[in-house]
Amino acid sequence: MTSTGSATSPTIRQRVRRLVDHSISQKVVMTLIVINAITLGFETSVTIMGHIGPVLLMFDKVVIAIFCVEIILRIYAHGPAFFRDPWGVFDFIVVAITLTPSNDSLSVLRSLRVLRVLRLVSAVPRLRRIVAALLHAVPGVAAIGALLMLVFYVFAVITTKLFGSAFSDWFGTIGESMFTLFQIMTLESWSMGIVRPVMEAYSWAWIVFVAFIVLSSFTVLNLFIAIIIDSMQSLHDSEKEETVTEMSDVVHSEHLDRAAEFQELKREMQEIKDLLREKGS
Repeated sequence: MTSTGSATSPTIRQRVRRLVDHSISQKVVMTLIVINAITLGFETSVTIMGHIGPVLLMFDKVVIAIFCVEIILRIYAHGPAFFRDPWGVFDFIVVAITLTPSNDSLSVLRSLRVLRVLRLVSAVPRLRRIVAALLHAVPGVAAIGALLMLVFYVFAVITTKLFGSAFSDWFGTIGESMFTLFQIMTLESWSMGIVRPVMEAYSWAWIVFVAFIVLSSFTVLNLFIAIIIDSMQSLHDSEKEETVTEMSDVVHSEHLDRAAEFQELKREMQEIKDLLREKGS
């Protein structure tokens, strides 16, 4: 009895794996993800909910049930390997969030199920390339982020000591100074909203703020862009090298096949010549 069960179990798992990995099944799931994302947007409209609210809620429940069945089948089909796949773990977390109770304290978690639409990234090669470049650039971005935080901290201390007494709302504490400096870094109303009022009390204040903008906005943030572009270029070059290597391997293999065919043809021609000589003699 035990041997029969162990013999049939792998066959069932293989069938389930072929089912969940089939292109049609994946396209159906992707279509449901897009439709569910659209319906979740419809649920934010009071007018639409007033007309077809029960239909949207029922459809949402059906989609959640389908997603749960899909996750269960994928876990059964792939076993522990499912949780070694980052996208699989992401799908599992999102589906788990959709099953949370719909009370006021946890409703924000249930709204995060729209994040499942990010699975579409894995279906588009260009988006996959961008995500791979971003992940590849994480170490460099983290270093630049640490440098940016250091710049923020230094200027937050400076501005708090210089302008905190006169402008306590903006520079009263380190935290308030860092928030104000963040607004200045984004260049959002930095001149008329913050710097010019400070310059009315401290005419030389522009030196501090201009230096901060040059270091943060014009230097450090551009380093972020440079690192990401370099990462994308590196991945592009790596993919190009892999493509060239694969093409050279194919050409080399074809060359060997042609050489073997040519040798075989020479051998056959030699045999024909030998046969003709024997008949002539």
